Amino acid sequence: MTGSETRETTIKRLHMRSMRRGIKEMDLILIRYAGARLEEMDQDGLQIYDALLSENDQDLYQWVTGQLPAPDRFVPLVADIREIATG
Repeated sequence: MTGSETRETTIKRLHMRSMRRGIKEMDLILIRYAGARLEEMDQDGLQIYDALLSENDQDLYQWVTGQLPAPDRFVPLVADIREIATG
């Protein structure tokens, strides 16, 4: 999130980044998550989600599916994504 970016613009940008991934499965998982959670996130939540979207899709997929543990800073977010994806 940039200093000059409005909350609305940040949420729109994160929605777009959520559905334009390299792996179709991650597109589906993350766009569902973005639709369910971004509007209610505080600034810190949006920043950590933005950072997560900068990670490699292969890593993200393995974290979300539980094949590999997520880095500590992403553990709560990945758990929430997994809950939305499987719920």
